[in-house]
Amino acid sequence: MSASILTVDDSASLRMAIRIALTGAGYAVTEACDGIDGLVKAEQSRFDLIVTDLNMPNMDGLSMIRALRAQPAQAGVPIIFLSTESDAEAKAQAKAAGATGWLVKPFQPEQLIRVVQKVLGR
Repeated sequence: MSASILTVDDSASLRMAIRIALTGAGYAVTEACDGIDGLVKAEQSRFDLIVTDLNMPNMDGLSMIRALRAQPAQAGVPIIFLSTESDAEAKAQAKAAGATGWLVKPFQPEQLIRVVQKVLGR
């Protein structure tokens, strides 16, 4: 059984690029368009990993992670930030919120797959 991954990003083209990379590597992918949508989908289904953008309308990635980490069922789910932000302060905020890892956009599909495999231990 392949790992189930939730991708959360307000850019449809980026969601498509992530989906193509991850499904090509054998992962099952569910997409969400912002933090609220991601939170709802994460509460409705169990995911092995969440990949989220930082800056999104309605609810940003940090707020979504904080809300997820407040739920016992979501406490152990790894979360990777995928963002154009790369400064130390943003990374520290993400880690404090409960992010597992960080990948800077733009990214190479192979780079995303390596990070996902490392985080999932596969």
